[in-house]
Amino acid sequence: MENTVSSPEGAPWSVRAHSHGSIKVEPLTCTIGAELSGVNLGDAVRDDDLFAEIKALLLQYKVLFLREQDITRADHVAFAERFGPLEDHPVAGSDPDHPGLVRIYKDPDSAPEHYENALHTDATWRENPPMGAVLRCIESPPVGGDTIWVNMAEAHRRLPEHVKTQIQGLRARHSIEATFGAAMQQEERHALAARFPDAEHPVVRTHPETGEQILFVNAFTTHFVNYHTPENVRFGTDYAPGAGLLLNYLISQAAVPEYQVRWRWTPNSVAIWDNRSTQHYAVQDYWPAVRKMERAGIVGDRPF
Repeated sequence: MENTVSSPEGAPWSVRAHSHGSIKVEPLTCTIGAELSGVNLGDAVRDDDLFAEIKALLLQYKVLFLREQDITRADHVAFAERFGPLEDHPVAGSDPDHPGLVRIYKDPDSAPEHYENALHTDATWRENPPMGAVLRCIESPPVGGDTIWVNMAEAHRRLPEHVKTQIQGLRARHSIEATFGAAMQQEERHALAARFPDAEHPVVRTHPETGEQILFVNAFTTHFVNYHTPENVRFGTDYAPGAGLLLNYLISQAAVPEYQVRWRWTPNSVAIWDNRSTQHYAVQDYWPAVRKMERAGIVGDRPF
């Protein structure tokens, strides 16, 4: 008999390969991630039923992986646009011929930066953070350069009950100025902050399609905005450093291996992830090898 585990929603997940419609599905861990085979994303651009299968699997597994996706940039963009409009990145920019397609190319001459190798949810400094993304590998190192994804619904589900009670209703700030802007000169940093003022989001957001409760703090989160209540603060030290210690504790939950999946890239492999319920970390252990990736980010909704 096939072994199963329960998803956070209570639906059984197979821990062996199985089929979902026309697609073969191989779960990669007990909590997050599945590899799909027998499918081409270029076909899903034009096949409504196939796209619906992929979307249902994304909601279940939160990140999907495929290999041997020798598709064009136009099909990459067109597939991502089936989820919704694409967005540019104010720092990384996008391909001039394919708006919304960001080139993330690293080679020995690339300037050193350390944004990808932090556990984060993409662009939570936006009022409407991305719904998700489709990332394709163009060139991979012979070894290294993996990416890790984390199930933040599972991270919330397994918090101690008293912590869940304390953080329900809390809100927090998310900042591009304090992250991407931190390496800029003051004038440039202030201009970036003027374009993208800090966003405020619930610490626990509700997934708009599954209804899951998701722990929604990450490397872009700077502080709570409504922590100072009689229940939380008796003395000044309860607020500072007390609130900061709680925030750091919550952010640290993404580092729990039981909530993670790790993917080794090969050329033409693809990851599709739900940015609303996950964090990710791009491991930068491959210098001086070359790693070339292209990502289409999908516009999302305002967290609630």
